[in-house]
Amino acid sequence: MKTRLLEPLVLVVFIIGTSLLLVLSRGYFTPQFDVSPLAVFYLENTYNPQSSYTVNSPEAVTAIVWDYRGLDTLYETMVFFLALIGGLALARGLGSNRPVQESASGERGLSIIVKTVTRITAPMIVAVGASIGLHGHLTPGGGFQGGATIAVVPMVIIIVFSVGFLIERNLRKEQMLVLRSIGLIGIGLTAVSVYLAGLALGVKAYVFQNMAKPGAPISAPATMGGQLISGTLWFFNLFEMIAVAAGFVVAFLVVSSMRGEKK
Repeated sequence: MKTRLLEPLVLVVFIIGTSLLLVLSRGYFTPQFDVSPLAVFYLENTYNPQSSYTVNSPEAVTAIVWDYRGLDTLYETMVFFLALIGGLALARGLGSNRPVQESASGERGLSIIVKTVTRITAPMIVAVGASIGLHGHLTPGGGFQGGATIAVVPMVIIIVFSVGFLIERNLRKEQMLVLRSIGLIGIGLTAVSVYLAGLALGVKAYVFQNMAKPGAPISAPATMGGQLISGTLWFFNLFEMIAVAAGFVVAFLVVSSMRGEKK
């Protein structure tokens, strides 16, 4: 009982303590000087078609993540992928091919009420996740947040229906690794797309280039079908969403398999 109360107690103390610290030490946490020149540059150029450094995206965070500092994001995605591969290597042998376990009554998962609610809400969660990911260049969000939201669905299914529910529908970690690899390859191809187009046209361009820059006068399309896609940003978010969702699903399947082996 004491152990169960410890975690929520620590969480409450942490929240209250952090809030008091921010209030009492406001002068140390809020800027006391003018906005830095780099921040001014981002704010003035992110969605300014008249600027030579525009990204044509009203969402400054996504513009920074995938355009101005795209290489940083690429390496962060690679680190996540390598961490996933390392975890799979450690869990080798605990595959999703193990027999499906059933309860003493022959039923798997939770009650029929919970299963029915899950069937209704699962598509809604996927829709919300896709919206967060594919609108990341317009509103707060992006590929990582959208993918993490979509990954909630298989996690809930494992809890409500059992991991066997996914296995019977051929949703295994091997397929998810293929999907994650497709996401990573898509990110890589998007990163060099404008550069390769520049080579084909004999025009100078850069890796991770999105809109035209001084000395590199070639751009990815800012709109598609009359809709703003902000050049490569929409595609980066799409493939990042796929990669992240698949990566989390792999982790959920492996953890569930480990628990099943222990039983």
